[in-house]
Amino acid sequence: MTDVLTLSGVHTFINQFHILEGVDFTVPAGSITVLLGRNGAGKTTTLRTIMGMTPPSAGDVLFNGASIKSRAPYTIARLGVGYVPEHRAIFRELTVLENLRISERAKGDLDRTSDFIFRLFPDLKRLVTLRGGSLSGGQQQMLAVARALVSDNHLLLIDEPSEGLAPVIIEQLMAAIRELAADKTVLLVEQNFRVASRLADRYVIIDDGHSVQSGLMPDLIQDEATVQRYLGVA
Repeated sequence: MTDVLTLSGVHTFINQFHILEGVDFTVPAGSITVLLGRNGAGKTTTLRTIMGMTPPSAGDVLFNGASIKSRAPYTIARLGVGYVPEHRAIFRELTVLENLRISERAKGDLDRTSDFIFRLFPDLKRLVTLRGGSLSGGQQQMLAVARALVSDNHLLLIDEPSEGLAPVIIEQLMAAIRELAADKTVLLVEQNFRVASRLADRYVIIDDGHSVQSGLMPDLIQDEATVQRYLGVA
């Protein structure tokens, strides 16, 4: 299986703070890989480093075999990397349709992908004329993910998709992410281990800025000692 993404010896500073102190992992094509770890371990910074928002001071980030560590975020996006930040960063004053349209990299992207997006998230089609700020939390999260699907992205970085959502909405999002993985590769941060264990094929554990373990999710589910040690989950 080809690796879409590779991080090798990645160190990242934010101002004077050394956040990532050696992160190494790969993300195979067509997989759903989850970054796990306690709050403050460096998971979100890892996504932001991949996206070029907090560039690494050492190590390398490869996308489809080519280094992107010195690329600007907009250049990385043009290569086919979609980013869904935490806290549902949508434009609250714009309508659903305007939020989607502004995500186009080339004119006509939304026309080409709208059928797929609205089949994946039928609520958005019904609410297409409403402002983003009037949507429920779950609908805003759906819109945030949908924006990353407007253009032809091959890798999706999704930060905390289930945070603060009702169980029924989490189920809908999980189903949508599974469907996305049929032709895209997904790397996500997920604090809810129950959700992560049901959704992901593979895992990477980040602890205190280091990648400490990675592998297949079914193996981690059986490893109660590791789950307890790094995630605090019984």
